[in-house]
Amino acid sequence: MNRPKKSLGQNFLRDEKVLQKIIDASGLVSTDSVIEIGPGEGVLTGQLAKYAGKIIAIELDSDLVPIIAEKFQTTTNIEIIHGDILNINLPRLLADRSIVAYKVIANIPYYITSPIIRLFLEQAVQPQEMILMVQKEVAERIVAGPGQGSILSVSVQYYATTEIIFKVSKQAFFPIPKVDSAVIKIIPTKKFDKEADKVFFRIVKAGFAAKRKTLLNNLSNSLQLDKNIVEEKLQALGIAPTARAQELSLEKWKEVASRF
Repeated sequence: MNRPKKSLGQNFLRDEKVLQKIIDASGLVSTDSVIEIGPGEGVLTGQLAKYAGKIIAIELDSDLVPIIAEKFQTTTNIEIIHGDILNINLPRLLADRSIVAYKVIANIPYYITSPIIRLFLEQAVQPQEMILMVQKEVAERIVAGPGQGSILSVSVQYYATTEIIFKVSKQAFFPIPKVDSAVIKIIPTKKFDKEADKVFFRIVKAGFAAKRKTLLNNLSNSLQLDKNIVEEKLQALGIAPTARAQELSLEKWKEVASRF
């Protein structure tokens, strides 16, 4: 058994019931292509290969790559790639394999959850859906509504619908992590538009600049605008001067971005 590396955030899934629930949630068919990030020992990989037509498993750990390559050497629909998902040329990877539709299904390293989700949502060819095992607290932040909003929730919900499918006890992993997990489903609903999205997120980041400050103060300071002008614009949108960034709905954020 390979010794998990703490530096890579490795916690290997051991619970077969959880594996099956992930498979059931994915609704895979034989024509599906799947990208799996961090296959680890290949426990989920083997299950995915039973239902999907093509599995591309991307593993950063050079010690694990030969182990899972040998494990699946006779499985023709699994391709193992040694690399860092955040540095791989994803458009080229898809184009070289003539993949125009794909799903992302993975137990991802928790310390790079946000960059991984952004990577796939900010692609010309977005996944049909993403089913990801993440830290429970992060899952709850991703699906949060007005009142509990964050840059993370706005960033993901701007592009996609989000849903927690089920929660997973930390006892399902080896080694046992300090936190429980959750499996989330993310279905893209908006295409990536580099210029328009850049403007939107500039305003969102300005609004969330200082957690304890009001939206009015954050926008005024970050965008270097007169406070009276900012207050006028917010009131025209029905937003109180005392409102904070986390209170706004996604639709309100779109209105704010458009107004500013």
